[in-house]
Amino acid sequence: MDLQRLYSYTRKALQDYCMINSNDKIAVGISGGKDSLALLYSLAGLRNFYPVTFQIVALTVDLGYGNFDLSEIQHLCEQLNVEYHIINTQISDIVSENRENKSRCSLCARLRKGAFRDAALSYGCNKIAYAHHMDDIIETMLLSLLYEGRFYAFPPVTRFEDSNLTVIRPLMYCPESEINGFLHKYNLPVVKNPCPYDGHTKREYVKKLLVQLNHENPGVKKRLFHAILEGKIEDWNL
Repeated sequence: MDLQRLYSYTRKALQDYCMINSNDKIAVGISGGKDSLALLYSLAGLRNFYPVTFQIVALTVDLGYGNFDLSEIQHLCEQLNVEYHIINTQISDIVSENRENKSRCSLCARLRKGAFRDAALSYGCNKIAYAHHMDDIIETMLLSLLYEGRFYAFPPVTRFEDSNLTVIRPLMYCPESEINGFLHKYNLPVVKNPCPYDGHTKREYVKKLLVQLNHENPGVKKRLFHAILEGKIEDWNL
């Protein structure tokens, strides 16, 4: 996937769900992975020709595990003319002290999102951009079906009335396979997640299940995504 195709996916999401308004200041969550770096590339470029003016600031929440060298991402942000901040936390210590192993990932996610939201507000942002792509949305739906017994996926736009922040997901139409192609084409400076529990989750299981389903039933992923778009899920109003 080239940059123009990435722009196309992003613009469609922004326009279909009215994700960006004039003078928005958007905090882009940078985890160090390929998805968040693709989102950074896309929004940084779209600033130059999108119909309304908006600003972006890139934020990384450092969980405190160490061995998390973000210098190449810092350099990329300088190249893209994007303000970048690293939010240092001790989330790793809190998670490690939690003896209920099954809840470690959910606890970490809550603390990480809280730190990110606080940082976004401190830098004057009114919106947060997460790099969830098409596969993430399908996987969330499958997780909901398998473990909660309901048909649900996180919406393209979520508003937090208590903080006046709005979450947007501009990569929602982009398949993960195309982001992988973008990663190699543009040599993105991916930084490995230092979390010792990374990859040992229910989401990882569902990710592998989706790959298997799509291999055995070509096109099933697109059909599942279509079902989500047409499913009248709560909070998915245009």
